[in-house]
Amino acid sequence: MQITVEDSGRVAGFISRYGDGESDRGTFLNQFFKEGNLTGQKLIFSTKTVHGVWFEFKGKVERGSAQTPNDEGFHILKGTLIEFRTDANNKTSSKSRDVVFKSFPKSVEPGAQN
Repeated sequence: MQITVEDSGRVAGFISRYGDGESDRGTFLNQFFKEGNLTGQKLIFSTKTVHGVWFEFKGKVERGSAQTPNDEGFHILKGTLIEFRTDANNKTSSKSRDVVFKSFPKSVEPGAQN
């Protein structure tokens, strides 16, 4: 997942995943955000539909246990991720799960010492 927060609090980004349907099994897919917003620590977003699947997230951004932005988990997202699926008969189903996502380490300048 990649998230970019703009000055207005609008959130852009995408979720990368491998397809698991009959037509896309094992295919690497990017699902770009349709809409998203960060207000204070509260983060919400939904993705565009790809092959009948889309996601919604509601949660918050927190400071993780890592010591510096150069360490994994300096920021974390905690919340609920809902996966929606529409089948060949246009029936939509959903499953919800509580998730915690950790930030990747910030890039370090070439030649810098860690």
